[in-house]
Amino acid sequence: MLALLYDIHGNLPALEAVLADAEAAGADCWLLGGDVAAFGGWPAGVVERLHGLEGAQWLRGNTERELAEPGVLAADELLGAALAAGRDALGEATVAELFGLPERLTLLEGHFCHASPLNDMESFGVEPSGDEDRLLDGVQAQRIVFGHTHVQFTRTRDDGIELINPGSIGIPLDGDQRAAYALLGEDGVLDLRRVAYDHEAAAAGIGERFGGAAWTEIFAGRIRRAAP
Repeated sequence: MLALLYDIHGNLPALEAVLADAEAAGADCWLLGGDVAAFGGWPAGVVERLHGLEGAQWLRGNTERELAEPGVLAADELLGAALAAGRDALGEATVAELFGLPERLTLLEGHFCHASPLNDMESFGVEPSGDEDRLLDGVQAQRIVFGHTHVQFTRTRDDGIELINPGSIGIPLDGDQRAAYALLGEDGVLDLRRVAYDHEAAAAGIGERFGGAAWTEIFAGRIRRAAP
């Protein structure tokens, strides 16, 4: 059984709760969909924990890219400070390792990417849009798995392509503070799952780790509210 783990964002308590739930459900394979470390209280701890998942497939998200090559996010003063703090916590070697990950993978279970096959910033919404064919970037897989928006959902397009967003483990933004992830069974059945954990402690942990820097309240508030 394949566990789809997306947008952990350095939230180790949420990750531990999800891993326990997934293992109890029979997960034995792991797909890590990017944005694993930055913005939470445990960047290095999350990476270390994920390294312990034997045979895990890793993807690069937009924050892994910007940790190594600052861009749109880093241009914002507060987000730039958050990325700098994550970069310092991880160290140059880990930042380089994460930057070198593939942007997308095609496996038997489908096509996996961070935001869309097109790039790591533009993604699919809960409701259909006229722009989706461009986002597919010519990918022919009947199942596309992505994250980035931190909103858990699945829907099937008129052409039969199934779009799956497992949601965010570390910073859900759909009004539900529980960590979100998904399981794919060997029979192809999808199970979207939510796991309760101490999100208040996870929110507080950001300020505790990074000394109350101005940016920490942004992400602590998102964890507490499960909203932007």
